[in-house]
Amino acid sequence: MLKVLKWIGIAFGSLVGMLLVIGFVLFLIGNGRLNKTYDFPPSNIVVPTDAASIERGKHRVQVLCTGCHGADLSGVNNWFAVGPLGTIDSANLTSGEGGIGREFTKDEDYVRALRHGIDPEGKPIYMPAVPATSHLSDEELGAVIAYLKTIPPVDHKTNGHQFTLMAKILMAAGVFGKLPVEAVSHETNVTTPPAGVTEDYGKYLVDINDCRTCHGQELSGGKHPDPSVKVIVPNITPGGELAAWSETDFITAIRNGVTPSGHQLNPDLMPWKDYGLLTDDELKAIWLYIHSLPKLPQVTK
Repeated sequence: MLKVLKWIGIAFGSLVGMLLVIGFVLFLIGNGRLNKTYDFPPSNIVVPTDAASIERGKHRVQVLCTGCHGADLSGVNNWFAVGPLGTIDSANLTSGEGGIGREFTKDEDYVRALRHGIDPEGKPIYMPAVPATSHLSDEELGAVIAYLKTIPPVDHKTNGHQFTLMAKILMAAGVFGKLPVEAVSHETNVTTPPAGVTEDYGKYLVDINDCRTCHGQELSGGKHPDPSVKVIVPNITPGGELAAWSETDFITAIRNGVTPSGHQLNPDLMPWKDYGLLTDDELKAIWLYIHSLPKLPQVTK
C-alpha cells in the first residue's frame, strides 16, 4: 500500500511539475508577444493645418474616440478590468501630463499607433480599436492627427495595460486572439471612396467605426468579443431584425437608442450615443451598405 501511495505521489508531483513548466513557457511566450518590437515603412502622411480639415478630424474623433477615452480625451483608468487578468487604461490623448501628446514627438508616432498598433518604441499597444482605425484613409488619418494636436492639455496619468501572469499565459494559449498589431494588414497608404450616400462609402464607415469587432466580420452577430459579457450580438445583415426596418427606423434607433419595437439599446454594449454623432448622409450610406449584404442567419457561437 505504501508503495502504491509513493508512486501516486511521484506521478502527481511529476504532473504538477510538468504543468508548472508548461505554464512558465506559455508565460514567456505571452510576455514575448507583448514586448516584441515592430518596424513598418513610414506612411509620409501629410497632417493638414487648415480649419476645415481639423473640423473633419474632430468629427471622426468625437465618433471614434470619446466613448473609450472620455469626453475630454484624457483617458479612463480601469477602462477594462477583470480581476485575475489585470487592467487596461485607455490612453490620455492630450498633451497634458501623462498624455501621448508629450510622448508622441512626430506625426508618424500617431500613425504607428492608429494604423499599426504600436508605440513610438515599436512595442504593441492594446487598443482594441486599431483594427478599425487602421482603415482610416491617409487624408482622414491626417485630419484626426491634426485635431488631436489641437485639443486642450489635460493632466491625467494612465497606466496602459497591466496584465497578470495568468493573462499572459492565456494570451500565449490563444484565448484572447490576436493583439491589434497582429491583426491588421499594415497598409502604408490607404484611400477611401468619395464621401456620399453610397454602398462603398457605407462599407468604409462600417470598417472605421469598429462594427465588425462586435457584430462579426460578416456582420451576422455572435458571442460578444468580451467573454465576460454574456449576450449574443445581433445580426445586422438583411437576414436579421433589420430586414423589417426602414431607413428612418435605422437612423432613429442610432440617434435615440430605441428600436422600432421599443427596445432600449444598452449604450455600454452598443455605443449609439457616439454613432448618433454621424451625419444623416453617413448613416444613410451605412444603411445602404448593410442592406446590400447577403441575408445571413444569426450566429450564436
